[in-house]
Amino acid sequence: MTGDNLSEIHSLKQYLRNKFALKDLGILKYFLGIELARSSKGLFLNQRKYALNLLQEAEMSPCKPVHTPLDTNLKLDIQGEPLTNLSYYQRMVGKLIYLTITRLDISYAVSIVSQFMHSPTTTHLKIVYRILCYLKGSVGRGILMKKNNHTTIIGYTDADWACNSIDRKSTTGFCTFVGGNLVTWKSKKQSVVAAQRLSIVPWHPLPVN
Repeated sequence: MTGDNLSEIHSLKQYLRNKFALKDLGILKYFLGIELARSSKGLFLNQRKYALNLLQEAEMSPCKPVHTPLDTNLKLDIQGEPLTNLSYYQRMVGKLIYLTITRLDISYAVSIVSQFMHSPTTTHLKIVYRILCYLKGSVGRGILMKKNNHTTIIGYTDADWACNSIDRKSTTGFCTFVGGNLVTWKSKKQSVVAAQRLSIVPWHPLPVN
């Protein structure tokens, strides 16, 4: 429960106590792997503990951090040795998907590895490990929600324009800000092959003498 009227919040809590068996845990600090920290700057949401547990489970805690979740020269393919432990790959990717609740910066990378959930190879597992190495160096990142005294809605979108070398399909990403705060984001592979983007240059006829 949240709001700017404490008396109304207390009244609602008392009403619910009369109807149900409730336990008031006080101010929310940790819920389903999401940590909430309040300060004069605003409300900060992160999954630091969840990320650390994920690194430990994957035995990647001692790994060397990297600055990007993906190799800039990455070329996707379906070649490589099939994984014998399919459930391990699916479990790691599933936990990375949950981590995108507060980590917009890994959404694109996670959307890529999630495309191979049913037939991953050792090459795809290396991409998962690359994401984990990136998390090692940015484990405390999250989302800051603050009061900006406006409710303007702004959206951004982009696509990688057929960067998937397997089927030449594009991956589209978008994010939406409300009142200067990030509220929604997504990275998803398109279902069809996008038409090539063309640059149109104005044509001017040559003067005739």
